Parts: sequence; C-alpha cells; structure tokens
Amino acid sequence: MKQMTQITNVEHTKNTKHIKYVPLMLVALAALAGTASPLANAHVTMEQMTASTGAYQKLTFKIGHGCEGSGTHTVKVTLPDGVMGAKPMPKAGWKLTTQVEDLATPYQSHGKTISKDVREVSWSEGLLPDAHYDEFSVQVKLPDTPGKLYFKVTQLCEQGRWDWVEIPKEGQSKKDLKAPAPMLDVQGKQEVGHQH
Repeated sequence: MKQMTQITNVEHTKNTKHIKYVPLMLVALAALAGTASPLANAHVTMEQMTASTGAYQKLTFKIGHGCEGSGTHTVKVTLPDGVMGAKPMPKAGWKLTTQVEDLATPYQSHGKTISKDVREVSWSEGLLPDAHYDEFSVQVKLPDTPGKLYFKVTQLCEQGRWDWVEIPKEGQSKKDLKAPAPMLDVQGKQEVGHQH
C-alpha cells in the first residue's frame, strides 16, 4: 500500500482534480474484493447454455481454477442418460480415456443398433495450474426430448478435488449450490442440417 500511496501523491501534484477520487475508488474496490465469494464465478461451466433436440453438439467444459491453489491433473465428465455417441477431443499432454457401458435402452445410429456407449470421458495425467484456464470438449448427439441435462464433473487436483455434481431441486437455483453440475438446456428442434 505504501507504493500505491507514493504513486497517488505523484499523480496528485499533476492533476488534483481527479486524484481526489482515487483513494475512494481504491477503498471501494478493496471492499468489493473482500466481500466477493471466491467461488462466485469459479464453477466448472459449459460454454453452450442451450442446444436443439437431436442435434450433434460440441460440448465444452471450462475449468477456471484448481483446488484451493492446487493444480488440476484429471477432469472426468459423466454423460447423462439420452446423450449418445460421445467423441471426446484429445488434448496435448493429457491422457484421454472413455468408459463404455451397456445401455438400458439401445438406440439406432446410421442403420445400426447401439447397445453399448460411452458414459464417462476422462482427461488425466496432465497439469492445469490453478492460475490458468483450459477447456475440455466432447461431441455428442443430444436426445430427441427437450429438457435440462446435467453433466457431473469430477476435478482431481494435486491436493484435493471438486465434485461438480449438485443438481438444483425444484425452486432452487444453481447459485444456491456450492458445486453445481454444468447444465445444458435442450430445447425443441430447430431447422439444423445433419452434421457431424
């Protein structure tokens, strides 16, 4: 703070009209910083907020921090029921794995019956420092039924972990949750061409 005071005093001699407000602005900014929750904007989020039913969609999960200062080495995304044909994007320096499971209800894709599908995607053995940001993407085919889809994400760090798995109950907002699962609002089909 001493250095800031010296800079302020120098500025004061050059322009006394504007310098009166600098200390007030600094006090206001300090107050805001002190009251802001460290997790207010730090959740794992999805770049896309909405998508169309039946669409082939790229989902991008944004990781904005580690675990209380510790770097992230693993990101796992669990796909909700109805999300099909997941194809994750490899990341340089990260090991990519998928977990394939039997489906309770098989589906048709390009004339074939699919009875096993990817249910979890993991990027591991990398390192995302707490001070940095990165994205992890996967392409999927969305269900034909509109509704909210929640993607549970596990973030493992050098020390600690975050389980972004909380789903709001009726009348509750994701802002009420400490570790909300990223959500995609799948809406009625729009005229979109077949692309994948």
